[in-house]
Amino acid sequence: MRNPLQEQLLKAGLVNKAKAAQVVREQAKKHQGKAPVAPSAEELEARRLQAEKAERDRAIAAERNAQARANEARAQVRQIVEAHKVKREGEIAYRFTDGDRIKDVLVNEPLRAQLAAGTLVIVRYGEGYELLPRVAADKIRERDATMIVLDHGRTEAGSSSGADDEYYRQFEVPDDLIW
Repeated sequence: MRNPLQEQLLKAGLVNKAKAAQVVREQAKKHQGKAPVAPSAEELEARRLQAEKAERDRAIAAERNAQARANEARAQVRQIVEAHKVKREGEIAYRFTDGDRIKDVLVNEPLRAQLAAGTLVIVRYGEGYELLPRVAADKIRERDATMIVLDHGRTEAGSSSGADDEYYRQFEVPDDLIW
């Protein structure tokens, strides 16, 4: 099917059929072999700005997601502590270090024995400290290990080497030692 303008030109006798066919072939070649036009400076600038905006949006979204995950982990830690905290009672001051400060909690003899054995763990909660069973402390360690202040059941990586342990075994420490 031809262009209506070509039909009119043929009827008027201004062009012949061969010439019209040749023009159609040239136009088809021109459209098929057409290479993409090099983008202008404005188009390049617009693409660059769009890419920068997309990157900023991705960074902001990642930051929001990280903040949401952190808030969710803190909420889970609060919930675990509230659900599993052990009631503290007693008159014995159990001392421990929190960073570079010495703190204490009042416990009775069975709680003190459990803390020393590692079945109970001291965690930082709000402005104070709470006692938790080992199972709950392991759940908290998965979410935020910095909350755990004292855990005698788990040895720290850099605490002491095997040679030091062998050396100190020769010195007996009394069982009733309270500092």
